[in-house]
Amino acid sequence: MAITTLDTANKILNRVAAEVGITPVIDPYASADPSFIKMRYLLNIAGEELVEAHPWEQLLKEHQILTQSGDSGAYALPDDFAYMMNQTVWERSQRVPLGGPLTSEDWAYLKGRDFSNSSIYASFRIAEGRFNVYPDPPPVGLDINFEYVSNGWVRSGTEPFEHTNEITAGDQVPLFHRTLISRYLKLKYLDATGFDTTKAQDDFNQIFAFITGTEKGAPVLNAGSSNAYPYLNIRNVPDTGFGQ
Repeated sequence: MAITTLDTANKILNRVAAEVGITPVIDPYASADPSFIKMRYLLNIAGEELVEAHPWEQLLKEHQILTQSGDSGAYALPDDFAYMMNQTVWERSQRVPLGGPLTSEDWAYLKGRDFSNSSIYASFRIAEGRFNVYPDPPPVGLDINFEYVSNGWVRSGTEPFEHTNEITAGDQVPLFHRTLISRYLKLKYLDATGFDTTKAQDDFNQIFAFITGTEKGAPVLNAGSSNAYPYLNIRNVPDTGFGQ
């Protein structure tokens, strides 16, 4: 997301205030006006919900786990972990995806049957706030990597930038398009104050569809076979040695 699409919390609060008939102020995050107090709470709620609504490009991160001798097989998730991107968990030393995520039933079955000494590939599940690997204990030297969405949707106003999951000052910057989060804050404010939200909901739905549809590139969809580029893909050639 281009940096020009972002604004500080104070600017977003004033944008919404002007739209709903409240006079903007110099520092709305420090204002004692009940309307601004309400909007400050709603702004944090809006940001938290937007994190869960879409895997935003600016919130994507990668995490690595290297298994070592003596590991229990249960690994801490990143402090800013919101949720995992599906189909991104790979064991890179063997260049294979990890099995999983396992269900509770799958996990109980593997533990009950004790396949630790005969399992060919490692599998995983997330439980109790941890990344759990089977076999338990895991083989030494696994290089496990996955992508996840961070809950750090707020950036500090000055460098060096720090990220957090809550706005506490007016110079902090939500990492969402300013129109998107402004539209969502307006919707939540109107709803919380008992006003009609039909137009505000339509406006938010429209900008949400626009941004989620254009923030990333999209693959060419192919409904049939083709001899066009790419001629080779991961499903019909080995990783190395082709062309020799």
